[in-house]
Amino acid sequence: MSFYPLINVISLRLQAFLKAWNAACTSETENPTLIVPPKRFLLNPIVFSGPCRAKSINFLIFGRLLAPDSPGAWKELDPSQWLAFNGVSGLNIAGPGRINGRGKAWWDQSCRDHPRLVGCSTLAPTAVKLVSCKNSSISEIHFLNSSQTHVLIRDCDGINIENVLIEAPERSPNTDGIHISASHNVVITNAIIGTGDDCVSIGDHTSNIVISYVKCGPGHGISIGSLGRSGNFVQVENIHVSKVYLQGTTNGARIKTWQVGRGYVRRVTFEHIFFGSVKNPIIIDQNYCNKSGACKEMETGVHITDVSFNQLYGTSSSRVAMNLNCSRSVACTSIYLKSIYLRSALAGQNVTSNCTNAHGVASGVIQPDPCLQI
Repeated sequence: MSFYPLINVISLRLQAFLKAWNAACTSETENPTLIVPPKRFLLNPIVFSGPCRAKSINFLIFGRLLAPDSPGAWKELDPSQWLAFNGVSGLNIAGPGRINGRGKAWWDQSCRDHPRLVGCSTLAPTAVKLVSCKNSSISEIHFLNSSQTHVLIRDCDGINIENVLIEAPERSPNTDGIHISASHNVVITNAIIGTGDDCVSIGDHTSNIVISYVKCGPGHGISIGSLGRSGNFVQVENIHVSKVYLQGTTNGARIKTWQVGRGYVRRVTFEHIFFGSVKNPIIIDQNYCNKSGACKEMETGVHITDVSFNQLYGTSSSRVAMNLNCSRSVACTSIYLKSIYLRSALAGQNVTSNCTNAHGVASGVIQPDPCLQI
């Protein structure tokens, strides 16, 4: 069964989308389909809520969804989201359509880039937010120019994201490609992501995350963290990142935690990764701070353990290609370096490594010299 939003013009008809969603959500059909036809739709902020009677819902986007181009459209609404799906199981969002956040007006009032601007924004809408969803997927969608994060997965279980293209300007503020928080059993595969922030970022209380066949750049790389900023007990484990190509990013394979945090990051694997002129190809930073040198040294820290970097190759645009900056109080332990060869992206330059209180084993590391403590 299909439900077609009753929209025939390029302007917002919020109620038509909600009506179509409610029809699909309450349908007695096991697998109803809501279709966005191949037209352009200007759509105000909206929440598609569950739980639904239907066991699964197909949300097929053949057209283009456009966000309002003015922050004023969010007046008296939640400024953190544009298209939100809440409490839905068996949701399948699929293309080949486009979701355009048209975020420039938000970027132009970002506190990060315009700290002296009166009324600047620290928060901007995420393009697509999945909250408390289960056994759901996003595929074949082209995301571009979100005001902030493009796809947010929060409090979810069993999410597959595949064959997506995510694009935003390199200097656009906080435009992460995909951010995962408090979620489990998430798979991201066959993605091309180039934004102004992390291609994929992993937040607290996450486990069983698989990321593979991703092309990342521009952006800040594949990041676990930052974690523990509020002094909370961090729980991140079973993260597997493989077959990733990073080109021109500021970071490559990264773990970052605040000293004030507690808890653990464990059982993490980065393998089969190629770096093309990446500034910090391999980096663990247990002393992360929003301003370099501004955070005093503390005796607390998130324990980072059982982390493997295996078969990592390519070029670094900075001299320090491997930086394991661990806490002097809470050491990084069981760090495994295997089959690594990193060269300088600059002709005639050499690369080096830097380690602080990082313990583990290295084998087959050609360059830079491993600096682990036993």
